[in-house]
Amino acid sequence: MDHYQKQNNHPNHSGQHSAGGVSYTSTDSPGLCAFILTLISYLLIVATFPFSLCLCIKVVQEYERAVIFRLGRLLKGGAKGPGIFFIVPCIDSYRKVDLRTVSFDVPPQEILTRDSVTISVEAVVYYRVSDPIAAKNNVEDYSHSTRLLAATTLRNVLGTRNLAEILSERESISATMQSSLDDATDPWGVKVERVEIKDVRLPVQLQRAMAAEAEAAREARAKVIAAEGEQRASRALKEAAEVINESPAALQLRYLQTLNAISAENNSTIIFPLPIDVLTHMIQRNKEDD
Repeated sequence: MDHYQKQNNHPNHSGQHSAGGVSYTSTDSPGLCAFILTLISYLLIVATFPFSLCLCIKVVQEYERAVIFRLGRLLKGGAKGPGIFFIVPCIDSYRKVDLRTVSFDVPPQEILTRDSVTISVEAVVYYRVSDPIAAKNNVEDYSHSTRLLAATTLRNVLGTRNLAEILSERESISATMQSSLDDATDPWGVKVERVEIKDVRLPVQLQRAMAAEAEAAREARAKVIAAEGEQRASRALKEAAEVINESPAALQLRYLQTLNAISAENNSTIIFPLPIDVLTHMIQRNKEDD
């Protein structure tokens, strides 16, 4: 039976294979049976040459790497590729690992915020495999594990924030999630490149309450702006009255400007302003005649 000894922070020597910061070193020899099987496999390759090349030569793409196991043991030399590599039939098996960036949507998560508001949040995560050996040796399914961890991390991070912080600080929340996920998936040979908050859904009642609050705030601001405008207009009228009071002829000119503006609109009715002083003088003369 194969036995492996974990060694942390030691340089790789012959027979050691680094996987996610942990070195797996075989502590026993392959054994006589493994030696015999290997010899037989090589003899079969020679005997069936060149037909055996169809089973021995494999190709991986530029964005792929191949992790080879010989009789269950990780083959030294690290992951193979890109291009052509050689395996021994019957005793070698290999697994391909895609190094391209993969994106996936985190399913909607029902989250209770710190201020006791239930919201539904969706996110998207971008990751890639940085260490093919660790991705195959340290975790059974790195893709599925990363998806589950992303959903859990989303709930844990947002559960410590208020609703206002979630709505206004999406970039900082995304950076926190990316850092947390990257640290957790590093032993799996996975590099989390980016996390984005996709959507935040609020309850209908809360949406109505927030809309009513925003409408009330807008109305209050409108009233303040209208009051400030009235105050400025009153000051301007006061200054204009003081200027007109200094020159009586200015009032008559203002009358004429008003008549000109009314006549320009082709109105059938023209109101001619009459000074109150004239009316007062006429009333006094009528009283004296009586």
